[in-house]
Amino acid sequence: MTKKVIVLFLITTLVFAIVSCKKEPIPKPSGYLSLEYPKASYAHFENSCPFTFDINSNAIIKGKSGCNFEINYPKMKATLYLNYNPVTKNLDSLLRDAQKRTYDHVIKADDILEQPFLNSKDKVYGMFYTVDGNAATNSQFYVTDSTKHFVACSLFFYSKPNFDSIMPAVNYIKKDMRVLMESMQWK
Repeated sequence: MTKKVIVLFLITTLVFAIVSCKKEPIPKPSGYLSLEYPKASYAHFENSCPFTFDINSNAIIKGKSGCNFEINYPKMKATLYLNYNPVTKNLDSLLRDAQKRTYDHVIKADDILEQPFLNSKDKVYGMFYTVDGNAATNSQFYVTDSTKHFVACSLFFYSKPNFDSIMPAVNYIKKDMRVLMESMQWK
């Protein structure tokens, strides 16, 4: 009887070994999202507002009330909100509001980098903010001549902020924002 049990055990083990043998699992290489955005080319934008700037030709600009604009990037589901305010003894409050808008995101931000901007020749002074992390806006700036004009600009996406996923689009649009800020001129 024991010989039969041993033989039955060996046959069962052999059957399981043959049936369950498969190739060793091989880990797959990490996949990376490959996003290709069109090469940026810039066009000069000018209308009746007291300022001009350069804008990416791939963006769609829509005028809102006054000299406020929405600059849309439909393929990236993002919008730049550009707001103009005349300076009438209110520069301190405009600066405070612009800084507050940035630092309202400190709860979700991993880091906020401030980069001053100075163009003495054209009298354009400002600050560029880079907000790292899952904040609602990842880039903002303001520029002013400190006597008559104040422009603020913020980047927003039409999705829940997930910095790792939107980082390529943020970097692309951030370059456009820098061009816009650096090309700003007052009339």
